[in-house]
Amino acid sequence: MWQIFAATLGYLTTHVYAHGGALNYTVGDTWYAGYDPFGPSNQDTAPYIVQRKWITNEPIFETTNASLACNFPGNPASASIPITAGSNITAIYYSWVHTVGPMIAWMTSCNGACSTFDTTNATNASWFKIGEKGLQGGNILEGNWFQKTFSRWDGTPSLWTETIPESLKPGEYLIRHEIISLHSANRPQFYPECAHLRVEGDGERYPDEKHLVKIPGVWSMDQPEINIDVYDPDTAMKTEYKIPGPPVWSG
Repeated sequence: MWQIFAATLGYLTTHVYAHGGALNYTVGDTWYAGYDPFGPSNQDTAPYIVQRKWITNEPIFETTNASLACNFPGNPASASIPITAGSNITAIYYSWVHTVGPMIAWMTSCNGACSTFDTTNATNASWFKIGEKGLQGGNILEGNWFQKTFSRWDGTPSLWTETIPESLKPGEYLIRHEIISLHSANRPQFYPECAHLRVEGDGERYPDEKHLVKIPGVWSMDQPEINIDVYDPDTAMKTEYKIPGPPVWSG
């Protein structure tokens, strides 16, 4: 598996500059190809791509942008990742450099086939968190954010692992990995990517209303955790950061 990473990394680092995103996924020892915004045009029809199309590694700035769901343009993928509820999935990033802000993994049911599921209409999808990682120690400006330890400077990929809740009922789902970078004062940067999952297992549960949100809709510039100046002295020295949005649904 790492041989594949190494071969791919040389190409990707040529193109990924200040920003980045999830480009591949692993479940156990199996590797799944995401969409490369700098890759060949035949990705659009390649039968092995599991990630929805995104064409730029630039951030989304607007909390009301319809592309906040699955990036732009968010076209459906050709394939899906088969995964048993209770298993781990790892999103693989290359050349991620930002260090301040939360990272959140979301899922939504496609209510049928993900291949025909439109995320640009926010009313279609009700998202729930399956994991979130934020400030792990120290202060907001210079502390140990997971995003900071996730960033790699030695040429190896950055790995983000979350668990599919074991009690989740089978079906087709989107998994959405979102990094929110807060290094620009009062100008949050959103980096989302979505992949198709085919969840299998014996689960029978689905999150209740208190766990479900719309995207866009969950974030607002009225939220002090989103509209934040991490360089303001009063903010910078705080040692707690509450990730906004609903609680994580663990099943």
